[in-house]
Amino acid sequence: MDETWQTRVLHDAVTLPEGYRSLATPVYRGSTTLFESAASLNDHWDQYRSGYTYGLYGTPTTLELAARVCGLEKGTRTIVVPGGQAAIALVSLALLSAGEHVLLPSSIYGPNRELTVSTLARFGVESTFYDPEIGAGLAALFRSGTRLVWTESPGSVTMEVQDVPAIAAVARAREIPVALDNTWAAGVYFDAFAHGVDVSVQALTKYVGGHSDVLLGSVTVRDESLLERLGAAQKALGYGASPDDCSLALRGLQTLGVRLEYVERSALEIARRLAERPEIERVLHPALPSCPGHGVWRRDFTGSSGVFSIVFASEFSRERVLRFVDALELFEIGYSWAGPVSLAVPIVVQTPGRPPYGHRLVRFSIGLESTKDLIADLERALCVCEAVR
Repeated sequence: MDETWQTRVLHDAVTLPEGYRSLATPVYRGSTTLFESAASLNDHWDQYRSGYTYGLYGTPTTLELAARVCGLEKGTRTIVVPGGQAAIALVSLALLSAGEHVLLPSSIYGPNRELTVSTLARFGVESTFYDPEIGAGLAALFRSGTRLVWTESPGSVTMEVQDVPAIAAVARAREIPVALDNTWAAGVYFDAFAHGVDVSVQALTKYVGGHSDVLLGSVTVRDESLLERLGAAQKALGYGASPDDCSLALRGLQTLGVRLEYVERSALEIARRLAERPEIERVLHPALPSCPGHGVWRRDFTGSSGVFSIVFASEFSRERVLRFVDALELFEIGYSWAGPVSLAVPIVVQTPGRPPYGHRLVRFSIGLESTKDLIADLERALCVCEAVR
């Protein structure tokens, strides 16, 4: 058949030499997946069982990232979605129905709380926020309709470390799945599944991506009992991750070990120096005895990351706290964390069930700058806000 050039440019067969090998994972972009025959056409989300069916459910780049995260967390399967909050929403929307009940720690990530009290509540899901340090006492809060328990350890901003094994034990006795936001530990410093968790969620935006330039999330399961519900929900919600972002996350994984080692050491040194300052009432770093749940952290974690908070002394006004943050030169001001540049964010803690820190809390994300330079920047900013009080 003698086609015109307009057709040949789309259908002309191209032969390339075989045998190319590289350390870099190829970026496979594509929405349409081609089938060998009409009879083989299908639209199932599980491409491990059905073969590749549609780009929404992942190209080889997406599935490689999922497999690597799954191996990191020692899970069974991982689903990659477009962000950390998307991962949280996927779990709640897949595992909860109208009239059912979910338990969450009062220290939960703010957008998870907002999703629960707004969207889920609008669809008839009831919720209870519990003391993050309740441990096995959570058993008293179960209802006949409880279908999911959320944990987050350390807690968002206020850094409470939860007794996840105790919570998982009482939940398992009632066959209720436990989900964990494991982002702070990057999926490596806390072994979620060894401690009884059923679903581990990460914002790959943070330490796995590592460079403040991707938005990705992951949902990893202990076994396949929940996988079908999660996969069906991903398909229904249209949660497709960008192969380009997945490629950047795969690159980030290659340096995860050295980055975590550096920020752990740097953050600990900075946290200890800040704990000596008279302006600071408390340093909320899980590796320090001043942090709620430190004993549990020491028992269950194998390391710490670069995110922690400080609470200024009671005489510090909101204006002085903001003046301190504005005086910092190396710490940028912005949401998210775990990138190469250090961040400082003033946060007002006023959610029910949380410590009465009010306006006095500042959260830090320690990056890859010189520890000495960061300490000097912090000490200079503390002097500035003291001088103009």
